[in-house]
Amino acid sequence: MADRQTYHQKTAIDLTLKLREVLATLPPFVRDYFRAIDASTSPKTRLSYAYDIRIFFQFLRRANPLYAAYDLRDFTLEDIDRVNARDIEEYMEFLKVYVPGDSEASEGQNKPYTNGERGLKRKISSLRSFYAYYYRQQMITTNPTVLVDMPKVHERTIVRLEADEVAALLDHVEHAGDTLTGQARAYFQKTKERDLALITLLLGTGIRVSECVGLDIEDVDFRNNGIRITRKGGNEAIVYFGEEVEKALRAYLEIRSGITPVPGHEHALFYSTQKKRLTVRAVENLVEKYASSVTTAKKITPHKLRSTYGTALYRETGDIYLVADVLGHKDVNTTRRHYAAMDDERRRRAAGAVRLREEAAVPDSEGSES
Repeated sequence: MADRQTYHQKTAIDLTLKLREVLATLPPFVRDYFRAIDASTSPKTRLSYAYDIRIFFQFLRRANPLYAAYDLRDFTLEDIDRVNARDIEEYMEFLKVYVPGDSEASEGQNKPYTNGERGLKRKISSLRSFYAYYYRQQMITTNPTVLVDMPKVHERTIVRLEADEVAALLDHVEHAGDTLTGQARAYFQKTKERDLALITLLLGTGIRVSECVGLDIEDVDFRNNGIRITRKGGNEAIVYFGEEVEKALRAYLEIRSGITPVPGHEHALFYSTQKKRLTVRAVENLVEKYASSVTTAKKITPHKLRSTYGTALYRETGDIYLVADVLGHKDVNTTRRHYAAMDDERRRRAAGAVRLREEAAVPDSEGSES
């Protein structure tokens, strides 16, 4: 328990320190906004907002000759109060493709950035929240962000694995080493039980990849077949698993018991080959590696495994509220958007379920209807 808290606290501390670094490059008044949202947002969200707002100030410096000689820290509230709706529209156009400014380039981020519909909407949402705070506090007199329509986000087709693809994926994870030789086979055998347990856990519970890598050995409860996870925002929850997940976890834990981890990683559930806690990126890579051998038509990520679980659960239960609860969605409408296609599928089946006109009854041998 203590180590799990330490892991999540360390993550929060690292994000908070990074946030302070970013804020140090921005105008002093920006700190008021971040203090105001501290209690209602996670460190990760605040850091994302800080990056978004920094891009906005970079845009102002490039778009307006008046600010060309500005350091980002030179901007004032009076400056942002001069921004109008047309400036926001130009900013939205700028966000579609832009080259990072000096502060980002110094971090090695000097390649052109692009934003699709979702990235664009998130950045404008961040800016709306930013402007709304200073407008409510009567520190500026206008809020141009509300005069501009939010970017439209078109619904994507939800990518998920079908039942036969799930079985094929697990079979592949289990037997991928059968055709290997030498060092490749030895490496596969070294990670086989871990990879099978990890992918089975993702498919069998629908937990997020961040929740998965944050798991400690103490979080697994075989008495009740449940795992204790930390959701987005820091809330804890118990998620239950079935026999297939239990079997895979128990097999992996036998292997894990023989690993001597790097100090500080003793309680992590899933270890890397360097005997450290697995990272989100490492899990993304291994899921992509195995899934690409099963299907080339779909780009499968840990999040797609989560969608696969949600789809299977909804098909079995038809209970959208249960799916929302198990997946940890704060708003059931988020779940509805993800699984609306399932409702459509059920409605299509209903079309042929009721017959309006039965075929005429066949008369019996005496001429009467049977």
